Amino acid sequence: MTTARGPSSRRLWLLTAVWAVALIWSGWAPYDRATWWMKVAPALIALPVLWTTRRRFPLTTLALVLIGLHGLVLMLGGAYTYARVPAGFAVQDSLGLARNPYDRFGHLMQGFVPAIVFRELLLRLSALGRGTLLTVLVLACCLAVSASYELIEFGAAMALGQGADEFLGTQGDPWDTQWDMLMCLVGAAAALLFLSRPHDRQLARLT
Repeated sequence: MTTARGPSSRRLWLLTAVWAVALIWSGWAPYDRATWWMKVAPALIALPVLWTTRRRFPLTTLALVLIGLHGLVLMLGGAYTYARVPAGFAVQDSLGLARNPYDRFGHLMQGFVPAIVFRELLLRLSALGRGTLLTVLVLACCLAVSASYELIEFGAAMALGQGADEFLGTQGDPWDTQWDMLMCLVGAAAALLFLSRPHDRQLARLT
């Protein structure tokens, strides 16, 4: 197994450096400071956890890279708010969409990344083997994360009133919560479909 002094630690240092630069850029003059804090909070929580567990439970490169990418997605959304990300407007214009789709992409990643992380945790920490039950449990865990996030958004809306509009990013869609959870499910299913084999190869190298 890789150790804190091996490749796992070097990748974690790289992730930390990239996130530090992205956080400085994202937080320099965000569109809404309260929204920025709420959007980047998962990354600020995840980084200390990754460092704390690096010795006894180093993650695969695939899981670490995906976590890194997800953090960047959150920081970009925090800088502009999800409804105002310029890249989202470019996609909206090119595809003739009714709204900025960056929020949908963010929730797709909310399933895509945790799916591999949950898969790794279940395979390494439990007696569960590969198969249908693993797939069902990973999808259920990802939906649980999505539902929890929607409840956090609900709490923010109740606490902040109109000030929560930028955080929610519904863009006038009454079905935004349901779309968010659907995108999470699609992202999780896509990750399992396309990344399970390379993930298995990396898990085998950790044994």
